[in-house]
This record gives sequence, structure tokens and C-alpha cells, in this order.
Amino acid sequence: MSTLNPEQIDRVIEMAWEDRTPFDAIEAQFGLAEAEVIQLMRKEMKASSFRMWRKRVQGRKTKHRKLSDDSVKRFKSKNQRNIG
Repeated sequence: MSTLNPEQIDRVIEMAWEDRTPFDAIEAQFGLAEAEVIQLMRKEMKASSFRMWRKRVQGRKTKHRKLSDDSVKRFKSKNQRNIG
């Protein structure tokens, strides 16, 4: 896993919780594959919060590009801020 500063870790967690942000977007912005995001979430969150998040995102079409509708071309929310 790449070395992320606390601000970047917070942003990855925020993006991981967002329903419409696919894991591909996190990988493009931070270089973390889905398995690495899961590992980071497990490390940074309380066990109960992690379980709730996993239950929420598992199989969610909007989190997995391969499962989502081809008509959705959104890469990131227009409200998403850039991290420098």
C-alpha cells in the first residue's frame, strides 16, 4: 500500500463511504486497489463501523464499475475537492 498522509487517508475513507464513488476512482486518484481500500478501512475504522461499511458496499453497483450501468460516465462528484 502506498504511503498516504492523514488528509489523504481521510479523503479515501470519505470516498469509500460515498455511494457513487467507484473503487476505480479511488485507485486513479490514490493508487489504491479495492483490496487495499478494504485493508485501509479495516485498519482505520472501528470493527463495527467496518462491518457496516462492508455490508453496505458489497455488491453495490455504483461502487464497482463492472456492475454499473454503462450509461453512467461519472468519474467523481462535482463537489469532490482535489487533494494536492
